[in-house]
Amino acid sequence: MKLSEHFTLAELTVTGTGIPNPPSREEVEALRALCVNVLQPLRDHVRVPIVVSSGFRSAKVNAAVGGAPSSQHRFGQAADINAAGIGPRALCRTIIDLGLPFDQLIQEFGRWVHVSYGPRHRRQVLTAVKQGGRTVYLPGLV
Repeated sequence: MKLSEHFTLAELTVTGTGIPNPPSREEVEALRALCVNVLQPLRDHVRVPIVVSSGFRSAKVNAAVGGAPSSQHRFGQAADINAAGIGPRALCRTIIDLGLPFDQLIQEFGRWVHVSYGPRHRRQVLTAVKQGGRTVYLPGLV
């Protein structure tokens, strides 16, 4: 099922855990909104594939990967992404500069970008780093 021109439900629900990961109708609609409002406009602008490493996560999948119980991934509102030839910081900067309606944008460990859409659109920008073996979220792009 296509969620937008370049994004499918299959790629937004894939998991390497082997645990079934079926979204509800509401979660599919949240994924569609994420694709239509953020991922597709980003893809159209950068003109290279956006690779989703994690999208929707069922409660069991989320627990298996160590996700926070309140993660927006749980509700189909978030995706972890990369783009060929564009580093995570530059990808974040592009999302910001395009004025896309995100809720959270997190550059995670210089390795990928977490972006969420709805239910709020706080435009909160963070950078996740490891400090003393713990994940710390710093404000802005560091």
